[in-house]
Amino acid sequence: MAIACSSVVAAPRSEVFAWFARPGAFTRLAPPWQPVSLIAESASLADGRAVLGLPGGLRWVAKHDPDGYRPPSRFVDAVAADGLASEPAARLLRWRHVHEFEEVDARHTRVIDRVDTPIPEFVLRPMFDYRYRQLADDLLAHRRATEHGFGPATIAVTGASGLIGSAMCAFLGTGGHRVLRLVRHPARTPDERRWDPADPDSALFDGVDAVVHLAGASIAGRFTDDHKRAIRESRIGPTRKLAELAARSAVSTFVSASAIGLYGYDRGDETLTEEAGRGDGFLAEVVADWEAATGSATDAGIRTVLVRTGIVQSPRGGTLRLLRPLFSAGLGGRIGDGRQWLSWIGLDDLVDVYHRALWDESLAGAINAVAPQPVRNSEYTEVLAHVLHRPALLPVPDFGPALLLGRQGARELAAANQRVLPTRLVAAGHTFRTPDLDSTLRHLLGRTTR
Repeated sequence: MAIACSSVVAAPRSEVFAWFARPGAFTRLAPPWQPVSLIAESASLADGRAVLGLPGGLRWVAKHDPDGYRPPSRFVDAVAADGLASEPAARLLRWRHVHEFEEVDARHTRVIDRVDTPIPEFVLRPMFDYRYRQLADDLLAHRRATEHGFGPATIAVTGASGLIGSAMCAFLGTGGHRVLRLVRHPARTPDERRWDPADPDSALFDGVDAVVHLAGASIAGRFTDDHKRAIRESRIGPTRKLAELAARSAVSTFVSASAIGLYGYDRGDETLTEEAGRGDGFLAEVVADWEAATGSATDAGIRTVLVRTGIVQSPRGGTLRLLRPLFSAGLGGRIGDGRQWLSWIGLDDLVDVYHRALWDESLAGAINAVAPQPVRNSEYTEVLAHVLHRPALLPVPDFGPALLLGRQGARELAAANQRVLPTRLVAAGHTFRTPDLDSTLRHLLGRTTR
C-alpha cells in the first residue's frame, strides 16, 4: 500500500532541505505520544541510519538509500535489519519512505511524504500532521531570530538530556547552531564537555557565545528532608558556580531556568506578573535563592534572563505523562474542588521562550514562561478528557495527593494555586504556537482536527 501526504511550508526549498539534514531534525519530528525513543540519529541523509528504541527492547533501524539522495529535492529511507533487536520490525513490517521537496515559489516549499507500507493512512496521518506543524513552526521561529541578527552561535546547555533540554538542543541544532552539551560523565563526542557542578573547569566556556542552564533535580516527589536538600543543592550552588565562570569568560548571554514557584503555593485569584512579590513556601524560598545565584553574571554586564517556567505540557514527561494513562482509562478528574489556577505552557512554546531569550537583546531579568490563558484545575481536566474522548467523573479528594507527596508536597505541587501571566513576553510581541490548552493538548497527543 502506498500512502502520500503533503503540506506547503513558508520557506525556500534549500532552507527546508538543510533543516532536515541538520542534527536534531528527527527529534523535532518524532510525535511525543508514540512509545519510541531516539537511540542514534542519522549522520547523513545520503547513507546514514537512525535507530529507534521500541517497547520490549526492540529496535527500528531506518537506513538511508544513497540511490535516492538528490539534494535539495529528495532523500529516501527504509526499515532495515541490523542485529537481533531490529529483526522483527524489518521482517514483519514493510516501510520505504520517500521524502520529496517541490519548489512552489522562491519562498514556499511543498513537502511530500510517500510511504510504501501496510499501515493504513488513517493511522499515519496524525504523525504527518504533527510533523508538518513542527516543521513550519520551527522554520518560522528560526527565521524570526535571523531577522533580528541572531546568526549561527555556539551554545552551551546544561540538563541537555532532560525533557526541556533534549527538545532545546534538537531545536538549536536544526537552526544551524553548535550545541555543546555540558555533561557530568566523561565527554564521549566532540559536542560534549564534562561539567563538574561543584568545581567547573575554568575552560568550560571557551568558545561559547551563550549559556542555557537547565540542570536541576526534579521537584516531583515526596517532600522529605533528603528530597528538599536535593532540590536546593542541585540548583543554587551549581548556578552560582556557572554564573561566576560566565563572568570571567566571553559569554554574552546567560539564560537560566527558574520557576513560577517563586510566587508561592496559593495566591488565590491574584493576577501574577513579573512584578509580583515572592510568595510563601519551600519552593518560593528555593527559587528566590536560585535566581539570586545568577548575580555574578548580571554584575559582570552579561545579559541574564531568568525563565520562570509554569507547568510544562508534554506526554513525554511532567504532569501530562502521569495524567494521560489515567484519563485515557476514564479514571481522571479534578483535584479537590478544582478551583485552583494552573499556569501551564506547551513544551514547544517553552523552547521558543528560551530561544527568544537568546536572540532578543531587549529581554533581561525575569520573564514568565507560561501560556497567556491560565486555566482552573477543573477546566484542565475537562479539556484533557474531551481531547481524549473520555469522561472525567472521578474527582481526587484533597487527601489523595498527600498520600503520595506528603502534606507539604501536595500543597506546593498538586494543589498549587497560581494565576500567572506572560506579561513581558506579550509586551515584547511574542507569538505563542498554541496559546490555548485545547490546541496544545491536541497537537501533543495527535488529536488535531483536520
